[in-house]
Amino acid sequence: MTTTTQDFGKVAVLMGGASAEREISLLSGNAVLAALRARGVDAHAFDPAEQPLWALHDEGFTRAFIALHGRFGEDGTVQGALEALGIAYTGCGVLASAIGMDKWRTKLLWQAAGLPVPDFRMLDEDSDFEQIAQALGFPLFVKPACEGSSLGVTKVRSLAEFRPAFDAARKLDKLVMAERFVGGGEYTCAILGTRALPSIKIEPAGDFYDYEAKYFRDDTVYRCPSGLSPELEAQVGAYALRAFEVLGGKGWGRIDFLMDEAGAPYLLEANTAPGMTSHSLVPMAARAVGISFEDLCIDVLARASLG
Repeated sequence: MTTTTQDFGKVAVLMGGASAEREISLLSGNAVLAALRARGVDAHAFDPAEQPLWALHDEGFTRAFIALHGRFGEDGTVQGALEALGIAYTGCGVLASAIGMDKWRTKLLWQAAGLPVPDFRMLDEDSDFEQIAQALGFPLFVKPACEGSSLGVTKVRSLAEFRPAFDAARKLDKLVMAERFVGGGEYTCAILGTRALPSIKIEPAGDFYDYEAKYFRDDTVYRCPSGLSPELEAQVGAYALRAFEVLGGKGWGRIDFLMDEAGAPYLLEANTAPGMTSHSLVPMAARAVGISFEDLCIDVLARASLG
């Protein structure tokens, strides 16, 4: 693996963009930019919302660290553009990025591979909300299938709340899903190369781990080590690696999962361009095994490739 900063060449840290997660992307990107520069990397900020991607080629960039989140960041589109430009980039390729951004198709693949996911139903204008509620039970979650950072997610406790939650999610995405509530705790497992990092237990002070809890509240509790038994920790790590492999993931990523009251894990979603803010989970898991934020950024950048 490349380790000298000279071998990286001129590096673009892609941040900002035009997605609903622009604000978080700028936080991630600036943190990565500072870390790379601190290690002597010739790194520069690049915002695709402010200049065209082909400027990367014109300005002599040889490698890109993708700190974009959401659409045109972790959905395969920017990955494909970088491949066309011949610029190596961090994280997953086109296919894994596109599928990982789509919670519905991700769940279908995981189900086909025999991996456990919470029961769910896809929703549309003609859905029988009462019948779906009877099948999934209350509370349940309604969410856009192709948004990240918990944008548009509602915890629904009654039939009266179901349709308004659908309408809110539909404003963000044409694909909307309802998902069974799994109440034994929320966890995440980061992946670096072919290694599963220690799992983290997430304990939000609010009703669930929403956008504010993820990025701006200081009362969310993160436990790493998560408190799982060694056997369950090994199982979760194996599930995360398998789930990432099924999607075709590479480089780095994060798999979120839920635990039921009996201690059985259920895969929730994949993150193919995880956050790198002060509240982010991959740096937290890395620290638990002695990897500093700067070292993590260098490691991720060193794994950059063309597809």
